[in-house]
Amino acid sequence: MRIDIITIFPDFFQNIITHSIISKAIKKEKVNVNIHDLRNYSNNKQKSVDDYQFGGGSGMVMTIQPIDNIISKLKDERIYDEIIYLSADGECLNQQISNKLSTHKNLIILCGHYKGVDQRIRDLHITKEISIGDYVLTGGILPAAILMDSIVRIIPGVLSDETSALTDSYQDNLLEAPVYTRPSNYKGMKVPSVLLSGDQKLIAKWKDEQSFKKTKKNRPDLLK
Repeated sequence: MRIDIITIFPDFFQNIITHSIISKAIKKEKVNVNIHDLRNYSNNKQKSVDDYQFGGGSGMVMTIQPIDNIISKLKDERIYDEIIYLSADGECLNQQISNKLSTHKNLIILCGHYKGVDQRIRDLHITKEISIGDYVLTGGILPAAILMDSIVRIIPGVLSDETSALTDSYQDNLLEAPVYTRPSNYKGMKVPSVLLSGDQKLIAKWKDEQSFKKTKKNRPDLLK
């Protein structure tokens, strides 16, 4: 998979792509991440990428020209499955969206900032708009990092144990069952005996029951 990220804060992503799961995925050649500094595609001398909005109102808007330049350039070089804009008014990210995006070959992720981007960019280039929750952040860099992590970690071959991702919360619209490790007894708090039994059928049954119970308590909306 190839992921192209367009941002005015390229340095932010350097630590992300050189650490943890994304770094491992890059080293395994499962993903190729390219960071593009939007300011390099501005035609004005100041390399500015924002301006006042027409009609008045508070907040600056990211201008159409530099964004159009970089996206058009990338589209001339290859076919993209999705061109994603991170926006508070986009579709709320969930596991099913991440699962589908992980099967694609080429993705562009546009990180907004200020008051957002000129609507004409959304009309012209964007194929999918994603929000990471019903709240507003100062820009799209944090959502882009979250989206990228959620996609890359489930690409086959990225995780050492591929079954780990398949048992995560939300994969089957249920939250993951409680997990435990050693010691089995810590200050009187004991690990459920079924997990120490070695009976995989009983353990699987217990995990299913606990998963349903946890979902019903914490996220009953998922059961609908």
